[in-house]
Amino acid sequence: MDKLNKDQIANLLPHREPMLLIDELTNIKKLKSATAIMNVKKDSFYVDGHFPGQPVMPGVLIVEAFGQAAAALTAHGIDKETYENKLVYLMSVEKARFRNPVIPDCKLELEIEAIRSHGKVWKYKGEAFVNKKKMADAMWSATIVDRK
Repeated sequence: MDKLNKDQIANLLPHREPMLLIDELTNIKKLKSATAIMNVKKDSFYVDGHFPGQPVMPGVLIVEAFGQAAAALTAHGIDKETYENKLVYLMSVEKARFRNPVIPDCKLELEIEAIRSHGKVWKYKGEAFVNKKKMADAMWSATIVDRK
């Protein structure tokens, strides 16, 4: 399977609405890369306040979507017992650049790649696009921890 829908993603991640940001994971190459789709809508929870009359998706939510996409890619690729009763925590964000504002209603495509892993620590990089125009890019690290 090289595609996951929102329900399948929800089975891999602890996030729930309104914080489950990614709608689909496609082009999955096991533990290597994938493309996440986020439908940025005019009725998204942050639109009314960021910014009234001129909505823009917050950059921190783009980074969060990167992290969710990476967590789904990793959880989908590893043995279920490895991530069952676990959480993936963001550890660091490096070189995050926001090149163009992401304006609702659009389809944000997040191309992510796992760069390396050392035990429970993973490093990723990603680029975000709307209509093939680069909106943001970043590198980040995450770790898998036990649920309390």
